[in-house]
Amino acid sequence: MILQHQPPLHLTYCLNIHPGESWAENFAAIREKATEVKRLVAPDDWFGLGLRIAHQAATELAGSEDLRAEALDFFNANQLYPFSINGFPYGRFHAGPVKEDVYAPDWRTQERLDYTFQLADILSSWLPDQVDGSISTVPGSFKPWITTDDDVSAIVANLAAAVAYLAAVRDDTGKEIHLGLEPEPDCFLETTAETIAFFKDQLFLGGVDEVDRLLGCGRDQAEKLIRRHIGVCLDTCHVAMQFEDPAESLRAYQAAGIRISKVQLSAALTAVALPRGSDALKPFVEPVYLHQVKGRGADGARYSWFDLPDALAEVDSYPDLETLNVHFHVPLFFNMGGVLRSTVDSLTPDFFQALREGASSHLEIETYTFDVIPPELHPGDVVKSVAREYEWVLDHLK
Repeated sequence: MILQHQPPLHLTYCLNIHPGESWAENFAAIREKATEVKRLVAPDDWFGLGLRIAHQAATELAGSEDLRAEALDFFNANQLYPFSINGFPYGRFHAGPVKEDVYAPDWRTQERLDYTFQLADILSSWLPDQVDGSISTVPGSFKPWITTDDDVSAIVANLAAAVAYLAAVRDDTGKEIHLGLEPEPDCFLETTAETIAFFKDQLFLGGVDEVDRLLGCGRDQAEKLIRRHIGVCLDTCHVAMQFEDPAESLRAYQAAGIRISKVQLSAALTAVALPRGSDALKPFVEPVYLHQVKGRGADGARYSWFDLPDALAEVDSYPDLETLNVHFHVPLFFNMGGVLRSTVDSLTPDFFQALREGASSHLEIETYTFDVIPPELHPGDVVKSVAREYEWVLDHLK
């Protein structure tokens, strides 16, 4: 939905909450779920869509002009406008173990690049005039997979190729699409500082050279194209996981001249008053997603585990631990009190003021874990829960 025109600010929710890898499944979710959310949230206004299009669905859409035209007709008839795509999960994202496979194929591979090309073509065919488009993506790779300088060089080269392609899309269609690397716990790009350093030391150096080589545009223009077409997708759950302040992260990216392609509004699960808090986390152990854990001790010491079961197995060995942040997206309105809380308090008035002032043009509610929330804590109907999240966001943006 269009929250304001100057500076532009669009709000959506990420449809990765709805299972489905084929376009038929994705389109059914739009018809049956997204339209219901719209009815509850913005019945008389145009309603933005944050699509999740897996590789299977992207291939189907890329190969059929009829499918794309049918979808566009439906969007126009129902006052829907896609402006963002979650291009992070390439393959299956529900109904079976995902874990670290969500990062594959990563940005070292041609598969990731080709998939991103498909998403850009699809989005450019649906994107309204005068609205920019965003595609969020893997932050390079899963950190344990990056072991050599050649790995980093491959990531930079493929991202430069993506910039060249998005520049061509803009020239051909007039549609401006930007790619948002989404820093995430235990990934190649994890913290705000790591991400800024990657842009400065890699993309704005080797990446500039590669864009210049591909387009023959000169280094100054190549750097402008990188800054236009590649930025960060700032997921507030992931920022808070690192005990960072989202408003400060926004300011740091802006100071570095890095585009904030999209802000994903989300909250992580937090346990305090250990060890009672860690015991309360046990129902959140589940086999589908990777739930990284970051801990902080009384003296400020930091701890890290790849998955929640690993943390629970070792937490008693660290008696100084005060807080555990768990990469388990919980609804923005989630508030249990007691020893289980969320990081939603990190979304301060200062943060929302920065959004109103134009830190990013795209906001996306991103709670995808409804299928794996413990039954006794499940907030109920997904459509109504998403509508409650919209209410929460709109209230805090006032």
